[in-house]
Amino acid sequence: MMESKEQHKSVMIALGVFIVVVLIVGLIGYLTIGNEKEVIQGQIEVEEYRVSSKVPSRVLRLCVKEGQYVHVGDTLAILDAPEIEAKAHQASGAEDAASAMSDMAKAGARKEQIQGAYELWQQAKAGLEIAKKSYDRVQRLFDEGVLSEQKRDEAYAQYKAYEAQEKAAKSQYDMAQNGARREEKMAAQAQVRRAQGAVEEVNSYRRETIQIAQAEGEVSTIYPKVGELIGAGSPIMTISIINDMWGTFNLREDQLKGMKQGDTFKAYLPAFDKEIDMKVTSIKDEGSYATWKATKSNGQYDMKTFEVKATPVKKFDGLRPGMSVVIR
Repeated sequence: MMESKEQHKSVMIALGVFIVVVLIVGLIGYLTIGNEKEVIQGQIEVEEYRVSSKVPSRVLRLCVKEGQYVHVGDTLAILDAPEIEAKAHQASGAEDAASAMSDMAKAGARKEQIQGAYELWQQAKAGLEIAKKSYDRVQRLFDEGVLSEQKRDEAYAQYKAYEAQEKAAKSQYDMAQNGARREEKMAAQAQVRRAQGAVEEVNSYRRETIQIAQAEGEVSTIYPKVGELIGAGSPIMTISIINDMWGTFNLREDQLKGMKQGDTFKAYLPAFDKEIDMKVTSIKDEGSYATWKATKSNGQYDMKTFEVKATPVKKFDGLRPGMSVVIR
């Protein structure tokens, strides 16, 4: 009997100890897990631009290396495009030909041509004077009744023919003196401008064979090797603009908690074990493709994800794209 009571007592003690342990574990879980702050991890990103050429070419020389810092105007790469030189010769020849045609139109006829036209006009004038005198004599004889009407008409027709011939010769002489018509001169000048445009186009392509930095930054990636062919618009290298970095975070709408553009917050950088101040510059809906989270198991409504961009309030030396940044 005494042994049975001892066993019952031991069971009750063990049960009591178990209950106390469960209560302690539950309390610890409530105090730690239940109140643990949510951690949101993002990463540092940087503005980039890709260097590329407008024309197909071959990489003749790379003037920079990955990791090198470049400034505006620094030479990045030299390309070889023989086709551009051939087109340059063609465009230059077309410009010379158009200029010569324009000069000829402006200068008009040569001196010898003008003199020849003048002599023909003088010859036509002399013939007209003789025809006029002959017609006047025939007209007087006709009035006196000596000649027939037919003779008078023949003399008149000959006079009019010489008159038309004199006018035509005078027009040829005037044309020789005046040179080309205004429309012809304008057309010749337009051809010159067209040829000059072709030369300028080729020169712009020629400038593409020497790639220079358009903004200062760090060469992050170089794609082709020396001697490789690249197509029009193909990237040669990527420049990271180190002075333009920001952190990107993906937050559910329940985590935003009224966050708006211009707000500042503390962010932790594991790489430096330091906190920095960051300012919100953009809050953007990530669209239907982003992660949704159901608020209840039956899915009464979902919470959407937003992309938040924030920049360091002060410049932080050593900050690199790809580094982690944490919000607690």
